[in-house]
Amino acid sequence: MMRIFISVFSLFLASHICGAQEPGEMRDGRPNILFIIADDWGRHAKSYGTGEWINMPAFDRVASEGILFNNCFTSNPKCAPCRASITTGRNTWQLKEGVQHFGPWPKEFITYADILEKNGYHVGFTGKGWAPGDFKVAGRKYNPAGRAYNKFKRDTPAKYINANDYSRNFIEFFMKERPKGKPFCFWLGFTEPHRPYEDGAGIRAGMDMSKVKVPGYYPDCDIVRSDILDYAFEAQYADSHVQKVLEYLEKTGEIDNTLVVYTSDHGMPFPRAKGQIFDHGYHIPLAVMWGKNIPCPRKDDTFINVRDFAPTFLELAGVPKHSQMTGKSFLHLLKSKNPVKPDKDQFMLIGKERHDLGRPGNEGYPVRAIRTDRYLLVRNYEPNRWPAGNPETGYRNCDDSPTKTLLLSNFDKYYNLSFGKRPEFMLYDIISDEDCINNLAGNPEYASVLKELKERLQKELEKDGDFRALGEDTSWTDKVPWTAKQEKGSWRQWTENSENR
Repeated sequence: MMRIFISVFSLFLASHICGAQEPGEMRDGRPNILFIIADDWGRHAKSYGTGEWINMPAFDRVASEGILFNNCFTSNPKCAPCRASITTGRNTWQLKEGVQHFGPWPKEFITYADILEKNGYHVGFTGKGWAPGDFKVAGRKYNPAGRAYNKFKRDTPAKYINANDYSRNFIEFFMKERPKGKPFCFWLGFTEPHRPYEDGAGIRAGMDMSKVKVPGYYPDCDIVRSDILDYAFEAQYADSHVQKVLEYLEKTGEIDNTLVVYTSDHGMPFPRAKGQIFDHGYHIPLAVMWGKNIPCPRKDDTFINVRDFAPTFLELAGVPKHSQMTGKSFLHLLKSKNPVKPDKDQFMLIGKERHDLGRPGNEGYPVRAIRTDRYLLVRNYEPNRWPAGNPETGYRNCDDSPTKTLLLSNFDKYYNLSFGKRPEFMLYDIISDEDCINNLAGNPEYASVLKELKERLQKELEKDGDFRALGEDTSWTDKVPWTAKQEKGSWRQWTENSENR
Protein backbone atom coordinates (compact mmCIF):
# COMPACT_ATOMS: atom_id res chain seq x y z
CA MET A 1 0.00 0.00 0.00
CA MET A 2 2.86 2.32 0.85
CA ARG A 3 4.48 1.69 -2.55
CA ILE A 4 1.15 2.35 -4.27
CA PHE A 5 0.73 5.58 -2.29
CA ILE A 6 4.26 6.70 -3.17
CA SER A 7 3.71 5.90 -6.85
CA VAL A 8 0.40 7.76 -6.98
CA PHE A 9 1.87 10.70 -5.07
CA SER A 10 4.88 10.76 -7.40
CA LEU A 11 2.64 10.85 -10.46
CA PHE A 12 0.58 13.63 -8.87
CA LEU A 13 3.71 15.62 -8.04
CA ALA A 14 5.22 15.10 -11.50
CA SER A 15 2.03 16.22 -13.18
CA HIS A 16 2.06 19.44 -11.20
CA ILE A 17 5.76 20.10 -11.68
CA CYS A 18 6.14 19.07 -15.32
CA GLY A 19 2.66 19.03 -16.75
CA ALA A 20 0.96 22.12 -15.34
CA GLN A 21 1.60 25.17 -17.45
CA GLU A 22 2.33 28.28 -15.48
CA PRO A 23 1.91 31.63 -17.24
CA GLY A 24 4.87 32.19 -19.49
CA GLU A 25 6.03 28.56 -19.45
CA MET A 26 6.33 27.10 -22.94
CA ARG A 27 6.06 23.33 -22.94
CA ASP A 28 8.39 23.00 -25.91
CA GLY A 29 10.82 25.48 -24.38
CA ARG A 30 10.85 27.89 -27.31
CA PRO A 31 10.71 31.64 -26.70
CA ASN A 32 7.94 33.96 -27.81
CA ILE A 33 8.71 36.70 -30.32
CA LEU A 34 7.19 40.18 -30.06
CA PHE A 35 8.17 42.33 -33.03
CA ILE A 36 7.25 46.00 -32.54
CA ILE A 37 7.46 48.29 -35.55
CA ALA A 38 6.52 51.96 -35.63
CA ASP A 39 5.56 53.64 -38.90
CA ASP A 40 7.82 56.57 -39.86
CA TRP A 41 9.64 56.95 -36.54
CA GLY A 42 13.25 58.12 -36.67
CA ARG A 43 15.92 57.59 -34.02
CA HIS A 44 14.30 59.96 -31.56
CA ALA A 45 14.43 58.75 -27.96
CA LYS A 46 16.17 59.67 -24.74
CA SER A 47 18.09 56.39 -24.98
CA TYR A 48 19.87 57.75 -28.04
CA GLY A 49 20.31 61.20 -26.58
CA THR A 50 18.34 62.54 -29.53
CA GLY A 51 14.97 63.37 -28.00
CA GLU A 52 14.63 65.53 -24.90
CA TRP A 53 11.37 66.63 -26.49
CA ILE A 54 9.92 63.11 -26.86
CA ASN A 55 8.96 60.64 -24.14
CA MET A 56 9.24 56.96 -25.16
CA PRO A 57 9.41 55.08 -21.81
CA ALA A 58 8.64 51.66 -23.30
CA PHE A 59 11.42 51.94 -25.86
CA ASP A 60 13.79 53.28 -23.20
CA ARG A 61 12.92 50.32 -20.97
CA VAL A 62 13.68 47.79 -23.71
CA ALA A 63 16.95 49.63 -24.39
CA SER A 64 18.01 49.71 -20.72
CA GLU A 65 17.11 46.08 -19.96
CA GLY A 66 18.49 44.68 -23.20
CA ILE A 67 20.65 45.96 -26.04
CA LEU A 68 20.38 49.33 -27.73
CA PHE A 69 21.72 49.05 -31.26
CA ASN A 70 23.29 52.26 -32.50
CA ASN A 71 23.58 51.16 -36.13
CA CYS A 72 20.41 49.58 -37.45
CA PHE A 73 19.52 50.38 -41.07
CA THR A 74 16.74 49.74 -43.52
CA SER A 75 17.85 48.80 -47.01
CA ASN A 76 15.06 50.91 -48.52
CA PRO A 77 13.49 53.85 -46.63
CA LYS A 78 9.85 53.38 -47.58
CA CYS A 79 7.10 51.30 -45.94
CA ALA A 80 6.40 48.42 -48.33
CA PRO A 81 9.94 47.66 -49.55
CA CYS A 82 11.36 47.85 -46.03
CA ARG A 83 8.65 45.55 -44.64
CA ALA A 84 9.15 43.13 -47.52
CA SER A 85 12.83 43.00 -46.59
CA ILE A 86 11.95 42.37 -42.93
CA THR A 87 9.55 39.52 -43.59
CA THR A 88 11.65 37.72 -46.23
CA GLY A 89 15.17 38.33 -44.91
CA ARG A 90 16.29 39.70 -48.29
CA ASN A 91 17.50 43.06 -49.55
CA THR A 92 14.90 44.91 -51.59
CA TRP A 93 16.77 44.60 -54.91
CA GLN A 94 16.64 40.83 -54.29
CA LEU A 95 12.82 40.95 -54.13
CA LYS A 96 11.78 41.63 -57.74
CA GLU A 97 8.47 43.57 -57.53
CA GLY A 98 9.03 43.87 -53.80
CA VAL A 99 11.63 46.57 -54.38
CA GLN A 100 8.78 48.94 -55.25
CA HIS A 101 6.40 50.85 -53.02
CA PHE A 102 2.66 50.14 -53.37
CA GLY A 103 3.16 47.10 -55.59
CA PRO A 104 2.17 43.43 -55.76
CA TRP A 105 3.73 40.86 -53.45
CA PRO A 106 6.17 38.59 -55.36
CA LYS A 107 4.71 35.09 -55.46
CA GLU A 108 7.90 33.10 -54.93
CA PHE A 109 9.05 34.53 -51.60
CA ILE A 110 8.31 32.92 -48.25
CA THR A 111 8.30 34.84 -44.96
CA TYR A 112 9.51 34.05 -41.46
CA ALA A 113 5.84 34.18 -40.36
CA ASP A 114 4.98 31.41 -42.84
CA ILE A 115 7.85 29.28 -41.59
CA LEU A 116 7.20 29.78 -37.87
CA GLU A 117 3.50 28.99 -38.27
CA LYS A 118 4.39 25.71 -40.00
CA ASN A 119 6.73 24.96 -37.10
CA GLY A 120 4.18 25.28 -34.33
CA TYR A 121 4.13 29.00 -33.51
CA HIS A 122 0.94 30.97 -32.98
CA VAL A 123 1.49 33.81 -35.46
CA GLY A 124 -0.35 37.05 -36.10
CA PHE A 125 -0.22 40.82 -36.35
CA THR A 126 -2.25 43.90 -35.62
CA GLY A 127 -2.25 47.33 -37.21
CA LYS A 128 0.06 47.70 -40.19
CA GLY A 129 1.82 44.59 -41.43
CA TRP A 130 3.37 44.44 -44.88
CA ALA A 131 1.85 47.48 -46.59
CA PRO A 132 0.94 49.25 -48.73
CA GLY A 133 0.50 46.77 -51.55
CA ASP A 134 -1.45 43.76 -52.77
CA PHE A 135 -0.53 40.35 -51.33
CA LYS A 136 -3.69 38.57 -52.52
CA VAL A 137 -2.53 38.77 -56.14
CA ALA A 138 0.21 36.32 -55.13
CA GLY A 139 -2.39 33.85 -53.88
CA ARG A 140 -1.69 34.60 -50.23
CA LYS A 141 -4.58 34.24 -47.81
CA TYR A 142 -2.89 36.28 -45.10
CA ASN A 143 -0.61 39.28 -44.92
CA PRO A 144 3.11 38.38 -45.11
CA ALA A 145 3.32 39.44 -41.43
CA GLY A 146 0.75 36.80 -40.47
CA ARG A 147 -2.97 36.51 -39.76
CA ALA A 148 -4.58 39.88 -38.96
CA TYR A 149 -5.97 40.54 -35.46
CA ASN A 150 -7.63 43.92 -35.92
CA LYS A 151 -10.94 43.38 -34.14
CA PHE A 152 -10.85 46.35 -31.82
CA LYS A 153 -10.75 49.95 -33.00
CA ARG A 154 -9.80 53.15 -31.23
CA ASP A 155 -12.66 55.31 -29.96
CA THR A 156 -10.93 58.58 -30.83
CA PRO A 157 -11.29 61.49 -33.28
CA ALA A 158 -12.30 60.99 -36.91
CA LYS A 159 -8.78 60.67 -38.27
CA TYR A 160 -8.39 57.48 -36.24
CA ILE A 161 -11.61 55.70 -37.30
CA ASN A 162 -9.69 52.96 -39.08
CA ALA A 163 -6.90 52.71 -36.53
CA ASN A 164 -6.53 49.79 -34.18
CA ASP A 165 -6.59 49.48 -30.43
CA TYR A 166 -3.23 47.77 -30.67
CA SER A 167 -2.67 46.52 -27.14
CA ARG A 168 -6.26 45.32 -26.79
CA ASN A 169 -6.03 43.39 -30.06
CA PHE A 170 -2.92 41.63 -28.76
CA ILE A 171 -4.17 40.93 -25.24
CA GLU A 172 -7.88 40.22 -25.70
CA PHE A 173 -7.89 38.74 -29.16
CA PHE A 174 -4.59 37.22 -30.19
CA MET A 175 -3.49 35.85 -26.80
CA LYS A 176 -6.89 34.36 -25.98
CA GLU A 177 -6.85 32.50 -29.29
CA ARG A 178 -3.39 31.05 -28.66
CA PRO A 179 -3.54 27.27 -28.32
CA LYS A 180 -2.34 26.10 -24.93
CA GLY A 181 1.38 25.43 -24.86
CA LYS A 182 2.24 27.20 -28.12
CA PRO A 183 4.87 29.94 -28.30
CA PHE A 184 3.74 33.03 -30.14
CA CYS A 185 5.20 35.34 -32.77
CA PHE A 186 3.36 38.64 -32.96
CA TRP A 187 3.90 41.69 -35.17
CA LEU A 188 2.76 44.80 -33.27
CA GLY A 189 2.55 47.20 -36.19
CA PHE A 190 1.63 50.81 -35.56
CA THR A 191 0.39 53.36 -38.06
CA GLU A 192 1.93 56.08 -35.89
CA PRO A 193 3.69 58.42 -36.30
CA HIS A 194 2.63 58.32 -39.96
CA ARG A 195 0.81 61.43 -41.12
CA PRO A 196 -1.68 63.13 -41.08
CA TYR A 197 -1.36 64.87 -37.70
CA GLU A 198 -3.67 67.13 -35.76
CA ASP A 199 -1.94 70.48 -36.15
CA GLY A 200 -0.72 71.75 -32.79
CA ALA A 201 -1.47 68.52 -30.88
CA GLY A 202 1.98 68.47 -29.33
CA ILE A 203 1.76 72.01 -27.97
CA ARG A 204 -1.78 71.42 -26.65
CA ALA A 205 -0.44 68.35 -24.84
CA GLY A 206 2.02 70.59 -22.98
CA MET A 207 5.16 69.57 -24.89
CA ASP A 208 8.02 72.05 -24.84
CA MET A 209 8.80 73.51 -28.27
CA SER A 210 12.07 75.03 -27.04
CA LYS A 211 13.60 71.57 -26.51
CA VAL A 212 13.18 70.46 -30.12
CA LYS A 213 16.39 69.97 -32.06
CA VAL A 214 15.77 71.12 -35.62
CA PRO A 215 17.91 69.39 -38.31
CA GLY A 216 20.23 71.69 -40.22
CA TYR A 217 18.32 71.17 -43.48
CA TYR A 218 15.26 73.04 -42.13
CA PRO A 219 14.87 76.66 -41.03
CA ASP A 220 14.67 76.83 -37.23
CA CYS A 221 11.22 78.34 -36.66
CA ASP A 222 7.97 77.72 -34.79
CA ILE A 223 6.28 76.05 -37.77
CA VAL A 224 8.93 73.34 -37.98
CA ARG A 225 9.24 72.95 -34.21
CA SER A 226 5.50 72.55 -33.76
CA ASP A 227 5.35 70.04 -36.63
CA ILE A 228 8.10 67.97 -34.99
CA LEU A 229 6.21 68.03 -31.67
CA ASP A 230 3.08 66.72 -33.44
CA TYR A 231 5.22 63.89 -34.79
CA ALA A 232 6.51 63.19 -31.28
CA PHE A 233 2.96 63.22 -29.90
CA GLU A 234 1.96 60.45 -32.34
CA ALA A 235 5.06 58.37 -31.59
CA GLN A 236 4.31 58.61 -27.88
CA TYR A 237 0.81 57.25 -28.46
CA ALA A 238 2.28 54.14 -30.07
CA ASP A 239 4.77 53.76 -27.23
CA SER A 240 1.95 53.90 -24.67
CA HIS A 241 0.49 50.74 -26.24
CA VAL A 242 3.86 49.03 -26.04
CA GLN A 243 3.86 49.81 -22.32
CA LYS A 244 0.51 48.07 -21.92
CA VAL A 245 1.72 44.99 -23.79
CA LEU A 246 4.92 44.77 -21.72
CA GLU A 247 2.91 45.13 -18.50
CA TYR A 248 0.63 42.30 -19.63
CA LEU A 249 3.56 40.02 -20.43
CA GLU A 250 5.07 40.82 -17.05
CA LYS A 251 1.80 40.15 -15.23
CA THR A 252 1.36 36.77 -16.94
CA GLY A 253 4.97 35.74 -16.39
CA GLU A 254 5.75 35.65 -20.12
CA ILE A 255 8.17 38.55 -20.40
CA ASP A 256 11.39 36.69 -19.58
CA ASN A 257 10.57 34.10 -22.22
CA THR A 258 9.75 36.69 -24.89
CA LEU A 259 12.22 38.23 -27.32
CA VAL A 260 11.09 41.85 -27.64
CA VAL A 261 12.32 43.69 -30.74
CA TYR A 262 11.37 47.39 -31.01
CA THR A 263 12.16 49.27 -34.22
CA SER A 264 10.76 51.32 -37.12
CA ASP A 265 10.64 51.06 -40.91
CA HIS A 266 12.44 54.33 -41.77
CA GLY A 267 12.86 57.95 -40.76
CA MET A 268 10.25 60.55 -39.85
CA PRO A 269 7.69 61.71 -42.48
CA PHE A 270 9.43 64.99 -43.22
CA PRO A 271 11.29 66.34 -46.26
CA ARG A 272 14.78 64.87 -46.80
CA ALA A 273 14.06 62.04 -44.31
CA LYS A 274 11.42 59.43 -45.19
CA GLY A 275 11.99 57.99 -48.66
CA GLN A 276 15.39 59.62 -49.11
CA ILE A 277 18.89 58.13 -49.01
CA PHE A 278 20.32 60.25 -46.23
CA ASP A 279 21.16 59.14 -42.70
CA HIS A 280 17.90 60.40 -41.21
CA GLY A 281 15.96 58.40 -43.80
CA TYR A 282 17.48 54.92 -43.51
CA HIS A 283 19.11 54.96 -40.03
CA ILE A 284 16.48 53.54 -37.69
CA PRO A 285 16.02 52.79 -33.97
CA LEU A 286 16.45 49.27 -32.59
CA ALA A 287 16.28 47.99 -29.04
CA VAL A 288 16.03 44.31 -28.07
CA MET A 289 15.34 42.68 -24.70
CA TRP A 290 14.92 39.04 -23.68
CA GLY A 291 14.93 38.92 -19.90
CA LYS A 292 17.94 37.23 -18.35
CA ASN A 293 18.71 35.58 -21.67
CA ILE A 294 20.64 38.75 -22.47
CA PRO A 295 23.41 38.48 -19.87
CA CYS A 296 25.08 41.75 -20.77
CA PRO A 297 22.70 44.73 -21.27
CA ARG A 298 24.56 47.39 -23.23
CA LYS A 299 24.82 49.56 -26.29
CA ASP A 300 26.10 47.86 -29.43
CA ASP A 301 27.68 49.46 -32.51
CA THR A 302 27.32 46.43 -34.82
CA PHE A 303 25.69 47.20 -38.17
CA ILE A 304 22.27 45.52 -38.35
CA ASN A 305 20.12 45.38 -41.49
CA VAL A 306 16.35 44.84 -41.36
CA ARG A 307 16.86 41.67 -43.44
CA ASP A 308 18.66 40.23 -40.40
CA PHE A 309 15.47 40.03 -38.32
CA ALA A 310 13.98 37.00 -40.11
CA PRO A 311 17.02 34.69 -39.76
CA THR A 312 17.37 35.80 -36.12
CA PHE A 313 13.78 34.81 -35.36
CA LEU A 314 14.22 31.45 -37.07
CA GLU A 315 17.42 30.65 -35.19
CA LEU A 316 15.73 31.61 -31.94
CA ALA A 317 12.92 29.17 -32.73
CA GLY A 318 15.37 26.39 -33.60
CA VAL A 319 14.35 26.45 -37.26
CA PRO A 320 16.98 26.40 -40.05
CA LYS A 321 17.34 29.61 -42.04
CA HIS A 322 15.47 29.38 -45.32
CA SER A 323 17.67 29.21 -48.40
CA GLN A 324 16.05 32.35 -49.83
CA MET A 325 17.16 34.49 -46.90
CA THR A 326 20.35 36.49 -47.37
CA GLY A 327 20.32 38.25 -44.00
CA LYS A 328 22.38 37.04 -41.03
CA SER A 329 21.17 36.16 -37.56
CA PHE A 330 22.45 38.36 -34.75
CA LEU A 331 21.28 36.02 -31.98
CA HIS A 332 24.91 35.53 -30.92
CA LEU A 333 25.08 39.22 -30.02
CA LEU A 334 22.12 38.85 -27.71
CA LYS A 335 23.52 35.79 -25.95
CA SER A 336 27.05 37.10 -25.53
CA LYS A 337 28.23 37.54 -21.94
CA ASN A 338 30.54 40.35 -23.01
CA PRO A 339 30.29 43.26 -25.45
CA VAL A 340 31.11 42.19 -28.98
CA LYS A 341 33.54 44.41 -30.84
CA PRO A 342 32.16 45.18 -34.31
CA ASP A 343 34.14 44.49 -37.46
CA LYS A 344 36.17 47.64 -38.11
CA ASP A 345 35.40 47.31 -41.81
CA GLN A 346 31.62 46.92 -41.47
CA PHE A 347 29.32 48.59 -44.00
CA MET A 348 25.70 48.77 -45.09
CA LEU A 349 24.05 48.91 -48.52
CA ILE A 350 20.97 51.06 -49.10
CA GLY A 351 18.91 51.78 -52.19
CA LYS A 352 15.57 52.39 -53.83
CA GLU A 353 13.77 52.23 -57.15
CA ARG A 354 10.26 53.68 -57.54
CA HIS A 355 8.42 54.93 -54.49
CA ASP A 356 5.41 57.19 -54.98
CA LEU A 357 4.24 58.18 -58.45
CA GLY A 358 4.80 61.64 -59.86
CA ARG A 359 7.10 61.60 -62.90
CA PRO A 360 6.54 61.07 -66.66
CA GLY A 361 5.70 57.44 -67.34
CA ASN A 362 5.61 56.87 -63.56
CA GLU A 363 9.40 56.67 -63.56
CA GLY A 364 11.28 55.95 -60.36
CA TYR A 365 14.36 57.55 -58.87
CA PRO A 366 16.91 54.73 -58.63
CA VAL A 367 19.59 55.15 -55.98
CA ARG A 368 22.24 52.94 -54.38
CA ALA A 369 24.47 53.84 -51.47
CA ILE A 370 27.09 52.45 -49.14
CA ARG A 371 27.41 53.50 -45.50
CA THR A 372 30.54 52.86 -43.42
CA ASP A 373 31.37 53.90 -39.88
CA ARG A 374 32.38 57.31 -41.17
CA TYR A 375 31.18 57.91 -44.71
CA LEU A 376 28.06 57.74 -46.84
CA LEU A 377 28.44 57.49 -50.61
CA VAL A 378 25.25 57.89 -52.65
CA ARG A 379 24.87 57.19 -56.35
CA ASN A 380 21.82 58.73 -58.05
CA TYR A 381 21.44 56.85 -61.33
CA GLU A 382 19.09 59.44 -62.87
CA PRO A 383 20.32 62.83 -61.64
CA ASN A 384 18.21 64.71 -64.21
CA ARG A 385 15.01 63.55 -62.49
CA TRP A 386 13.46 65.26 -59.49
CA PRO A 387 14.35 63.16 -56.40
CA ALA A 388 11.10 63.72 -54.48
CA GLY A 389 8.80 63.68 -57.50
CA ASN A 390 8.06 66.37 -60.05
CA PRO A 391 7.03 69.92 -59.01
CA GLU A 392 3.85 69.86 -61.15
CA THR A 393 2.60 66.73 -59.38
CA GLY A 394 3.38 68.01 -55.91
CA TYR A 395 6.63 66.24 -55.01
CA ARG A 396 4.65 63.10 -54.12
CA ASN A 397 7.55 61.21 -52.58
CA CYS A 398 7.32 63.58 -49.63
CA ASP A 399 4.31 63.59 -47.31
CA ASP A 400 2.30 66.81 -47.13
CA SER A 401 3.03 68.76 -43.97
CA PRO A 402 3.43 72.28 -42.57
CA THR A 403 7.20 71.83 -42.94
CA LYS A 404 6.87 70.83 -46.60
CA THR A 405 4.57 73.80 -47.29
CA LEU A 406 7.07 76.13 -45.67
CA LEU A 407 9.99 74.84 -47.72
CA LEU A 408 8.00 75.11 -50.96
CA SER A 409 7.10 78.72 -50.20
CA ASN A 410 10.73 79.85 -50.43
CA PHE A 411 12.98 78.58 -53.20
CA ASP A 412 16.08 78.92 -51.08
CA LYS A 413 18.79 76.57 -49.80
CA TYR A 414 16.29 74.62 -47.67
CA TYR A 415 14.09 73.97 -50.69
CA ASN A 416 17.10 72.80 -52.70
CA LEU A 417 18.29 70.44 -49.96
CA SER A 418 14.93 68.66 -49.86
CA PHE A 419 13.50 69.00 -53.38
CA GLY A 420 16.20 70.20 -55.76
CA LYS A 421 17.95 67.97 -58.28
CA ARG A 422 21.02 66.11 -57.06
CA PRO A 423 24.35 65.16 -58.67
CA GLU A 424 25.15 61.58 -59.61
CA PHE A 425 27.50 61.10 -56.66
CA MET A 426 27.22 62.52 -53.14
CA LEU A 427 29.73 61.90 -50.34
CA TYR A 428 29.18 62.79 -46.69
CA ASP A 429 31.27 62.55 -43.54
CA ILE A 430 28.67 61.19 -41.12
CA ILE A 431 30.77 61.91 -38.03
CA SER A 432 31.02 65.66 -38.68
CA ASP A 433 27.89 66.02 -40.82
CA GLU A 434 25.11 63.74 -39.62
CA ASP A 435 22.51 65.90 -41.41
CA CYS A 436 24.25 65.12 -44.75
CA ILE A 437 24.40 68.71 -45.94
CA ASN A 438 27.98 69.16 -47.19
CA ASN A 439 28.61 67.07 -50.31
CA LEU A 440 32.32 66.22 -50.42
CA ALA A 441 32.26 64.40 -53.77
CA GLY A 442 33.80 67.38 -55.57
CA ASN A 443 36.38 68.12 -52.90
CA PRO A 444 39.90 67.13 -54.08
CA GLU A 445 40.88 66.27 -50.51
CA TYR A 446 38.40 63.38 -50.58
CA ALA A 447 39.21 62.11 -54.07
CA SER A 448 40.79 58.90 -52.79
CA VAL A 449 37.87 58.23 -50.42
CA LEU A 450 35.41 58.79 -53.26
CA LYS A 451 37.27 56.45 -55.59
CA GLU A 452 37.56 53.71 -52.98
CA LEU A 453 33.89 53.86 -52.01
CA LYS A 454 32.71 53.92 -55.64
CA GLU A 455 34.60 50.71 -56.32
CA ARG A 456 33.43 49.12 -53.11
CA LEU A 457 29.80 50.04 -53.71
CA GLN A 458 29.86 48.44 -57.16
CA LYS A 459 31.67 45.34 -55.92
CA GLU A 460 29.35 44.75 -52.97
CA LEU A 461 26.19 45.31 -54.98
CA GLU A 462 27.36 42.80 -57.56
CA LYS A 463 28.02 40.28 -54.79
CA ASP A 464 24.53 40.99 -53.47
CA GLY A 465 23.01 40.21 -56.86
CA ASP A 466 21.72 43.73 -57.50
CA PHE A 467 20.20 43.78 -60.99
CA ARG A 468 21.16 47.41 -61.53
CA ALA A 469 24.80 46.94 -60.57
CA LEU A 470 24.96 43.84 -62.77
CA GLY A 471 23.87 45.85 -65.80
CA GLU A 472 20.64 43.91 -66.34
CA ASP A 473 17.53 45.31 -67.99
CA THR A 474 15.87 47.73 -65.54
CA SER A 475 12.93 48.90 -67.67
CA TRP A 476 10.58 46.60 -65.75
CA THR A 477 10.98 48.71 -62.59
CA ASP A 478 8.81 51.48 -64.05
CA LYS A 479 6.19 48.98 -65.24
CA VAL A 480 5.40 47.24 -61.95
CA PRO A 481 1.64 47.73 -61.35
CA TRP A 482 0.73 50.49 -58.92
CA THR A 483 -1.80 48.85 -56.58
CA ALA A 484 -3.32 51.97 -55.02
CA LYS A 485 -7.01 52.58 -55.72
CA GLN A 486 -6.20 56.14 -56.73
CA GLU A 487 -2.99 57.19 -58.39
CA LYS A 488 -2.87 60.45 -56.45
CA GLY A 489 -0.10 62.66 -57.73
CA SER A 490 0.72 60.37 -60.65
CA TRP A 491 1.82 61.77 -63.98
CA ARG A 492 -1.23 60.21 -65.63
CA GLN A 493 -3.62 61.89 -63.22
CA TRP A 494 -1.89 65.24 -63.67
CA THR A 495 -1.99 65.09 -67.48
CA GLU A 496 -5.66 64.03 -67.49
CA ASN A 497 -6.55 66.91 -65.19
CA SER A 498 -4.57 69.27 -67.44
CA GLU A 499 -6.53 68.18 -70.51
CA ASN A 500 -9.82 68.76 -68.70
CA ARG A 501 -8.98 72.33 -67.68
